Amino acid sequence: MADDGKTTIVETGNGGGGGGAIALLAIAIIAIAVVLFLVFGQGLLSNSKTVDANVKIDTPAK
Repeated sequence: MADDGKTTIVETGNGGGGGGAIALLAIAIIAIAVVLFLVFGQGLLSNSKTVDANVKIDTPAK
């Protein structure tokens, strides 16, 4: 049999198409991260609390 130089391309019909699913998954992960930050993360950034303390120290005179 002689090689006639023809190439046959077989397509399965799938064609990849996973780009939209990956983008949707990335958006869902970002949305979950934002919700978790809004619920739990506010206290992490402003963990210091203002304390109004009036302290009086009496020391005996020498």
